[in-house]
Amino acid sequence: MAAIPLPTDPTLDEMRLALGAELPAHAVFDGWTDAALVMAAQALRIDPAHAKLAFPDGAVGMIDAWYASLDARLAMDFPADRVATMKIRERISSLVLARIDMVRPHKQAVRSALAILAQPRNLGGAAKFGWRTADALWRIAGDTATDFNHYTKRMTLSAVYASTLLAWLDDESEGEADTHAFLGRRIDNVMQFEKLKAQFTPHPDRHFSVSRFLGRLRYPAA
Repeated sequence: MAAIPLPTDPTLDEMRLALGAELPAHAVFDGWTDAALVMAAQALRIDPAHAKLAFPDGAVGMIDAWYASLDARLAMDFPADRVATMKIRERISSLVLARIDMVRPHKQAVRSALAILAQPRNLGGAAKFGWRTADALWRIAGDTATDFNHYTKRMTLSAVYASTLLAWLDDESEGEADTHAFLGRRIDNVMQFEKLKAQFTPHPDRHFSVSRFLGRLRYPAA
């Protein structure tokens, strides 16, 4: 994955994002540790002492920064004009597979990151990161929902991405065909859920209105 541009005089947030993109290359060997952070800082010509200031939250913060860098890179690789040519199913499938493609060179770093996030004290952070990724995917896909759909879409896509990532980690099929098939089935489930949800979503003109109800009591239809 290409490096995140680093300004000449970066803020801690900018430093954190750039280091997040560099860290997995070193976490593959050293885990999500200070040693990996020092190596990443040296690769970017950042003072290791300054780099440590950007990660007071340790390993979880490093993983958080990596995930944020993936979302940022995905938004750059899928501009609105590219996404506009795709159907919604293709958009989601392409985005999920592209994000997995980004982490492919660092498979062991993915495993160790998931092991850290699976620890009881980190489950809240894991849920937050999953939600943020799903939100980023939907926004890149062009979703503008602000009602209940906003939440259900992100809940379902978060589960789809997480389960597909786990399937990919164990995939030994040629061309990762099993991962593609798995994702296809999960997206089928999402599409079916969205259709079912639409059937139970009241039409705007059918929403209960107190004023309309009282008006009918006062002026009953002939």
